[in-house]
Amino acid sequence: MSRTALRICPLCEATCGLTLTIDGSRVTHARGDGDDVFSAGFICPKGASFGALDADPDRLRRPLVRRAGRLVETGWEEAFAAVAAGIGAVTGAHGGEAVGVFLGNPNVHTVAGGLYPVQLVGALGTRSLFTASTLDQMPKHVSCGHMYGDPNAIPVPDLDRTDHLVLIGANPLVSNGSLATAADFPGKLKALRRRGGRLVVVDPHRTRTARAADRHVAPRPGTDAALLFAMVHVLFAEKLTAPGEPAAHLSGIEEVSALAADFPPELVAPYCDVSAEEIRTLARELAAAEKAVVYGRLGSTAVEFGTLASWLVDVLNALTGNLDRPGGAMFPLAATARAPRPPGPGRGFTVGRRRSRVSGHPEVKGELPAAALAEEIDTPGEGRLRALIVVAGNPVLSAPDGLRLDRALAGLDFMISVDPYLNETSRHAHVVLPPPPPAQSAHYDFAFSTLAVRNTVRYSPPAVPLEEDRMAEPEILARLVLAVLGQGGPDADPALVDDQAIGHRLGRETEDPHSQVHGRDAAELAAALTGGTGYERRLDLQLRLGPYGDGFGAEPDGLTLDRVLGHPHGIDLGPLRPRLPEVLRTPSGLVELAPAPIAADVPRLRAAVAGGAEGPELVLIGRRHLRSNNSWMHNVPALTGGSNRCTAQLHPADAARLGLADGDLATIKGDGGEITAPVEITDNLRRGVVCLPHGWGHDREGTRLTAAAREPGANVNQLLDGSRLDPLSGTAVLNGFPVRMEPAGPGPADVLPLATKN
Repeated sequence: MSRTALRICPLCEATCGLTLTIDGSRVTHARGDGDDVFSAGFICPKGASFGALDADPDRLRRPLVRRAGRLVETGWEEAFAAVAAGIGAVTGAHGGEAVGVFLGNPNVHTVAGGLYPVQLVGALGTRSLFTASTLDQMPKHVSCGHMYGDPNAIPVPDLDRTDHLVLIGANPLVSNGSLATAADFPGKLKALRRRGGRLVVVDPHRTRTARAADRHVAPRPGTDAALLFAMVHVLFAEKLTAPGEPAAHLSGIEEVSALAADFPPELVAPYCDVSAEEIRTLARELAAAEKAVVYGRLGSTAVEFGTLASWLVDVLNALTGNLDRPGGAMFPLAATARAPRPPGPGRGFTVGRRRSRVSGHPEVKGELPAAALAEEIDTPGEGRLRALIVVAGNPVLSAPDGLRLDRALAGLDFMISVDPYLNETSRHAHVVLPPPPPAQSAHYDFAFSTLAVRNTVRYSPPAVPLEEDRMAEPEILARLVLAVLGQGGPDADPALVDDQAIGHRLGRETEDPHSQVHGRDAAELAAALTGGTGYERRLDLQLRLGPYGDGFGAEPDGLTLDRVLGHPHGIDLGPLRPRLPEVLRTPSGLVELAPAPIAADVPRLRAAVAGGAEGPELVLIGRRHLRSNNSWMHNVPALTGGSNRCTAQLHPADAARLGLADGDLATIKGDGGEITAPVEITDNLRRGVVCLPHGWGHDREGTRLTAAAREPGANVNQLLDGSRLDPLSGTAVLNGFPVRMEPAGPGPADVLPLATKN
């Protein structure tokens, strides 16, 4: 007999509520939860395919351990014994610094990923942390860190109340939104239009979102920072700045004006290939709108001037009075965030507290650039990485120069992957620890609640009981922490890891005079926590101490885990509200509009603009597809095929110039190598641009991705050698880099991506 269960979708940042139909232990159908307080029934093809992904026969059920060069199935105790022995051998000989950690994007989509990686890195004592952030959004963290003193204080567009939305390098009708958690982005854009609002899209690709816009501007890829600076110039030159109420919390307006003086539209226009008059129109319309917001995403972050562009997005919002006001850019307040503290000066944000061993890249937010991972492994010398722990990541496909990283991983003394698949990265591991399918896992969005366009709280217990031969991901990561600490024997109790985290947090809170539990007994508070597992007790702790929490009895109507469990469709905590100055942690206690580290990078942009219109004949940009999320879902047949293909899109004029016809195979060459891909001719691209999707290249031996291997595609990041980075954030330049393109010689049966020729 079938039953239904509720589950928050973990497959993108929209975090939609799902209603699952379950037959025994198998998910047979997924539809949108019409009563979900955040998504109200919206669902996309990824969510509808939840059951197929959950039951993918290629998902690993049991751990794998390398024996005599081959990965073989084993039991959990044997696997953790191998972990302890392998890590112990490396740290015993070379110390914890010899072990690196790579955290992939799926970590922010799981309860375990939101709680345990910090403890893992701390247990190792390593400073070699790499994450997907430096392949994506790190420029936004850096710009916000310098402006607000907190790299995680990221304002999001108040989509439900704005009248004028400007999207820079974003395609939310396909991506479902990013760094702005918004279920049903299509519905929100339709509502904007119904209330008389306007949508403006700045993107070199006429995407699905751009086609729905009132105005579409197609600049040369990678020139967003200059375009935004020219808009700032217009605001000052035409006296259109009006910061409004937040003005009392702003500093650096005059400094921004001085910096913008060097970017008049007439100078910037040839560089961006956007007319000076169109730039002025963008600025004037933004200033004239009653409630407006500028929002930038991957097309404006993973570029040469990604941090400057991210900074200028917020500068424009501040100068037009749209920062921290309804309908503008606002700061969410998640249920598990720290309760607001009294405003005042903070420690601020710094980078470069240390540098990478080989190329001297500065640390940012505790991380080193993902593009530097290979060289930290394969470059001989003191401090070389000899072991690596990869949690939910596939950097062989997601980072630049996967071939080099592929070879580097093969040379590690020891490697652990926490991953449900044997993919292009985990195939190198000595131990693979597979988490269970999503239906057998609990879900709470620690990260995305801090970026949501409406404040809500939702928790999904496991929809299906954990199968006998599986281990919950929180237990996997907790036992991994214990193994690293030398406490990973057969009697290891993962509850110790949760108890340590709870005790540490309560110890700080009871000593904090601003906390609701100041002066209380930490052990007594810990005993009051509810939840059937360690991670649920930790969630209960964060909810109770959060901004809406019960404060362990101080606010009787406040949130607890039990109260959230009593509302399976979630609890609506209301629209975003102004939060300045409480979010600020800058030394000045103000929004610093012209931080010195950012101002110091402006001459680099000025020099690029001075070069004018001259540039490479062809530059490459990425693209998203509604049925994909990086490399995750290419093994689900229901999500591949059709338009979700790895093709090189090209403007008709460029195709004619290069002698390419629709469907031809083309060779594309970059700094890091070359790939081949079929050509797709479209006038949705501006001239001089080739567009390829990210996350493909499933053609290596030793993987178990049956469906993905049938249509492997090409790894676009192989075109990069890792040397092109945004210097302020260490983020790889994945958009707007030069390539060369020509017809491929052999026929389709003989041509494979370069990634296979090793």
